[in-house]
Amino acid sequence: MRLKLLPFSSALIFFTLQALLFLPSCRQKGEGNKTARTTGEEVRKPKGSLKKITVYPYWVTTCQFAGFYVGKEKGIFKKHGIDLEIMEYKPFVTTNDIIKQKQADFAILWLVNAIQLRSSGINIVNIAQFSTRSSLMLLAKKSSGIKTIQDLNGKRVGIWDGYDLQPRALFAKYKLNANIVPIGSTNNLFLQGGVDATNANWFDEYHAIINSGYNEDELVKFFFADYGLNFLEDGLYCLEDKLKEDPVTCVEFVKASMESWVYALNNPDTSVAVVVRTLRNMNKTANRSHQKWMIERYQDLYLPKGKTNLNTSLSETDYLSNARILLQSKEISSIPPFREFYRPYTGLLHKSSEK
Repeated sequence: MRLKLLPFSSALIFFTLQALLFLPSCRQKGEGNKTARTTGEEVRKPKGSLKKITVYPYWVTTCQFAGFYVGKEKGIFKKHGIDLEIMEYKPFVTTNDIIKQKQADFAILWLVNAIQLRSSGINIVNIAQFSTRSSLMLLAKKSSGIKTIQDLNGKRVGIWDGYDLQPRALFAKYKLNANIVPIGSTNNLFLQGGVDATNANWFDEYHAIINSGYNEDELVKFFFADYGLNFLEDGLYCLEDKLKEDPVTCVEFVKASMESWVYALNNPDTSVAVVVRTLRNMNKTANRSHQKWMIERYQDLYLPKGKTNLNTSLSETDYLSNARILLQSKEISSIPPFREFYRPYTGLLHKSSEK
């Protein structure tokens, strides 16, 4: 199962606020982040004892967060002066408790979630954007007769309950009269022919469907990103106060996260072993084959062949595209200014080195 955290209803906005308000805050000055590098940057390294910080993922423990688990186990975060705690995903936590306890310093979020939070008055900021392409798709069987996006017209499409903003925007853009069927977290309705197409993530549900007996050449993939709906995943966020009060830790957290992800992607077998071991220590089921597929797809998404550096830059074009869809769908009342929302960690490097 996959993240299922896009806040496309008022209930989901409330739920997402719970996860995001874990952050004790962050503020950053500086902009113009390009492809980030993990060496050669001037910044004061934390001295003395390790700084205890927490990060909150948006979903359960899987290889979609491998960089953090591997970096923690391999001592990469400690090298950057950080004693990292990766909080276990908790779907039922009250917003008041989160605000009062400030249980996490940083959060990993989808862009649309963060835009909604910022629009609602929570001063959350993006300090690094690893994802540049959404992994979300609509998936159909070739046997259904669906070959092009236009063939979805009049078809039944299974969409995770409450996460219909992206597909509705797609159908409206191409003037398709598709029948959205709310589904839960399984692929059963699609596998049994109850719907003609379903939503899936490339690194998760897609693989599960293949494992159910379908060959890849029997399926048709429609990536939302290919149709102008690139809902970015996996941004690193904190609140503005955190950036203002502790820019050094913000910088070191991003740099450690980058280094950890590069290590994880270059050592996929190690990443799988770390995540599987973590799951078993949590008394959770662990499918090694599925985790291997995940880390390989994250290699394709984060560090495709020919690239050596992770991206950390949030494109203003992608930001405005996501925000306008939220505005058109009345999920937000106004679009937060990009330069207030995006505070690239590179803008803190020089200032941090002077402290």
